[in-house]
Amino acid sequence: MTNKNILLLGIGLFLGIGVQAQKFEELALTPPMGWNSWNKFACDVNEEMIREIADGMVESGMKDAGYEYVVIDDCWHGGRDSLGFIYPDSTKFPNGMKALADYVHSKGLKLGIYSDAGTATCAGYPGSRGYEYQDALQYAEWGIDYLKYDWCNTENVNPIGAYSTMRDALHKAGRPIVFSMCEWGDNQPWEWAEDIGHMWRTTGDIFNCWDCKHDHGGYFSWGVTRIIDMQDGLRKYAGPGHWNDPDMLEVGNGMPVNEDRAHFSMWAMLAAPLIAGNDLRDMSPETIGILTNDEVIAVDQDSLGIQGFKYSSVDSLETWFKPLNNDEWAVCFFNRGEKPAEVNFDWGYEMVRDEIFGLEASFAEVTYSIRDLWKKQIVGKTKKVFKATVPSHDVVMLRLVPLK
Repeated sequence: MTNKNILLLGIGLFLGIGVQAQKFEELALTPPMGWNSWNKFACDVNEEMIREIADGMVESGMKDAGYEYVVIDDCWHGGRDSLGFIYPDSTKFPNGMKALADYVHSKGLKLGIYSDAGTATCAGYPGSRGYEYQDALQYAEWGIDYLKYDWCNTENVNPIGAYSTMRDALHKAGRPIVFSMCEWGDNQPWEWAEDIGHMWRTTGDIFNCWDCKHDHGGYFSWGVTRIIDMQDGLRKYAGPGHWNDPDMLEVGNGMPVNEDRAHFSMWAMLAAPLIAGNDLRDMSPETIGILTNDEVIAVDQDSLGIQGFKYSSVDSLETWFKPLNNDEWAVCFFNRGEKPAEVNFDWGYEMVRDEIFGLEASFAEVTYSIRDLWKKQIVGKTKKVFKATVPSHDVVMLRLVPLK
């Protein structure tokens, strides 16, 4: 009996004995970090490039900074064999996915792949509808560690049922795989997906601009500030193992350094997955510096797993707070405007409470040291008014640590 026949027999056994609804619970306890091919390369993916990206993740210091998933998005597919099993395009991936996974794993990284809950992917390649268990078994056999699961060509499909089916298929296949749901927020997945996926998209696709709405002729993608605004009201649904996903990073894809820095900082404040989308083989020192800022990453990866919130907004300047472990806080002064903004923040007169999670920054009773996370230096204590100038489309990001 061939391996494929054994796998088909396994599918029959899975379906015959029923499925216990569950996901892999010990994954994504902090927001996943990695890289995805779509934002920069779209359908131009191949084995050589993915190997080079894995090399770049290691050589640039990104692996040491916490990035681990190398995710191949749409267009890797060849077709299905006579038994219905998916296989990769043999021209793009001549050595197959198992060999590629082995190479990525040899670098201390993990390999991710893409499919779709519909009959076809967004680019028109075979989707997983009706083949969920076969695809899950194939991914496990290849050594896949992460699945991005899209929502194109899903007419009349129930999203809860579709994503639950793939969750169950992945679990039955037995290999722990992070399940990234890319349903674009159309059916409010934050309300029902905690037990299904490890992360779920809250919006349509991101676009590498500060504040824009890009028309693709039938659907829109959104600039950084537009996507930030779409996160309003969602923070109560996120936490360890189940994250709101405002889409992948555009850092290094053409925006100015200040906008990239603000983009990265706000994704960290949102406890968002940090999935880079640029060419890791060709990065400026400024891009590497942003993507590997360990102190900003630590805010995103904080074990408390609480998403930040907007505390105030005056003209173009927003003030955001994020509770951290050990009674610490992250603060981000976010300037959305076209001119520099002045910060005069008198800690003693501010009442910072996280009503959802029951936490409070007691500035009147506790003194905190203030560390600037981009300057990487202590800049004062909360006993004094904090003053700073935030350049246009930029941030000042701080970490507050209570003093004994």
